[in-house]
Amino acid sequence: MRAALIQMPVVHDKKANLQYACRAITQAAEHGIDLAVLPEMFCCPYAGKYFRAYGEPLGGMAQTTMADLAAKLGITLVAGSLPELEGDRVYNTSFVYGPDGAQLARHRKIHLFDIDVKGDQRFFESETLTAGDAITTFDAPFGRVGLCICFDFRFEELARLMALRGAQLLVVPAAFNMTTGPAHWELLFRQRAVDNQLFTLGVAPARDPQGEYVSYGNTIAVSPWGDVLARLGGQAGGLLVDLDLDTIPSIREQLPILSARRTDLYHISGGGQGPLEP
Repeated sequence: MRAALIQMPVVHDKKANLQYACRAITQAAEHGIDLAVLPEMFCCPYAGKYFRAYGEPLGGMAQTTMADLAAKLGITLVAGSLPELEGDRVYNTSFVYGPDGAQLARHRKIHLFDIDVKGDQRFFESETLTAGDAITTFDAPFGRVGLCICFDFRFEELARLMALRGAQLLVVPAAFNMTTGPAHWELLFRQRAVDNQLFTLGVAPARDPQGEYVSYGNTIAVSPWGDVLARLGGQAGGLLVDLDLDTIPSIREQLPILSARRTDLYHISGGGQGPLEP
């Protein structure tokens, strides 16, 4: 299958962000893609003071725009994430639409990004956002996909649970910053891919050095063997990546990490959808 990873600039105009996303995905679809992925907060500046103002309830404008685009192009679309309003609560939510425009999944970020790096970066999502409470996998025409958002990806138990549910691919809309990105971005995507023997895709906003929150960018695709298949820098752009999901069983046979686990000594379990074995 072929994936389009869209590293787009995010400006202070929701409509303009939506138009950019639609143009970029439509252009990518000319190359026969099966999946398109947008960044975290793709239509909203990444700062707590904007989340509610740019937010929308279930069925809002950005969601219907993305659903209609998925149906028009006949693709699976992971619509990055956006602020979702539910009463007094605001969630950082990723919506997924299938080739018929139907919603395949909704993931509300479950680990909120609250960091205070002394002398450097301070950001507290919990001052504005509410955490989700569900682990998200879904079935697309090309295979089973695990979905999480940015800080969620740091928690290996979550990635392993998605792999045990049969995920062949982990998709991560994200926005690492210029402190955490250079240190951990590639490391995490390669580590999760190798540990769980699946593909990982990370899609970030383009870097704006003058922005209130400066994204690291570096949208990336990694193979189950840990090879970086494609990677951008900080600039706006996109990646077209071909992923052969049929290679996963042979890799798991050659290096039996999942099957050799000593579940008589240790195991993990999680609530929600689906079985806990691939």
